[in-house]
Amino acid sequence: MVCSMTGFGKASGLLDGDEVTVELSTVNHRFLDCTLRLPNSWNALEQPLKAVVKDKLSRGKVNAFVSRKRGSEGGVTSIEFHEDVARSYIDASKDLVRLQGTMSTLSIDTLIRLEGVLTLKEPEEDLDKAQACLEKLLAEALEQAESMRRTEGAQLAEDIRGRMTDLRAALARIEARLPEVRALYEERLRQRIVELVADPSVAEERVMLEVAVMAEKSDVTEEVVRLKGHYDHIDELLASTEPIGRRLDFLAQEIQREMNTLGVKSRDSAIAREVLDMKAELEKIREQLMNIE
Repeated sequence: MVCSMTGFGKASGLLDGDEVTVELSTVNHRFLDCTLRLPNSWNALEQPLKAVVKDKLSRGKVNAFVSRKRGSEGGVTSIEFHEDVARSYIDASKDLVRLQGTMSTLSIDTLIRLEGVLTLKEPEEDLDKAQACLEKLLAEALEQAESMRRTEGAQLAEDIRGRMTDLRAALARIEARLPEVRALYEERLRQRIVELVADPSVAEERVMLEVAVMAEKSDVTEEVVRLKGHYDHIDELLASTEPIGRRLDFLAQEIQREMNTLGVKSRDSAIAREVLDMKAELEKIREQLMNIE
């Protein structure tokens, strides 16, 4: 199934009385790029959680945010007083008082704001338990995002199929025009041969070379056949269950090259117009491919 790279997911659960929420969004990107923001106490779980994302997605820019709301049953944060640090500040303040010759003293309000005097001590974390909880919530959020990506992907695939129908119709008109174009080329070729043969200074090898060059320049059968094959390949990829974005990108480049060659080789105004229309339609398809996983 075709998936886009745009989606959003959110999942919440409880961990030791705390409410934990995982929110993520995905947008298009050439490769898989995951940014994960975690509470500081869970930073060690970043890589295992990114592995969950990597296992689920193959392309896209993923932004995931994990929040934690302490509950009444959650771990209690304690405050630690570091007496040695406080004494160092007090002793230093006394030296400053003597130096300045003032009566100022270091107040308690000021002291407790100084770095290292008071610190918050978080309760010890059970990282294994936290990892299990976060992986479960992350998987749920990813499934929501995937559902959105599949829905949009189906719409993208439908749009591309419609445009491929237009491309096939244009190519069929070109193919139908080819016999008449070949007849015109043959007439020009006969005239050129007559001119060359009438000139005694022109060697037979020169005549044969001119014939070969004109024939090669005018024959677009190979390009038409290759385009048909590429169009069939796109249909096959759109029916695939694997991520197809990169392969479709490459195939669109190949189609662009064949169209360019077809436009250059066919010196016919009707075919030139069809080629221009096909290029315009292909450009619209390539815009859609930018958001396919």
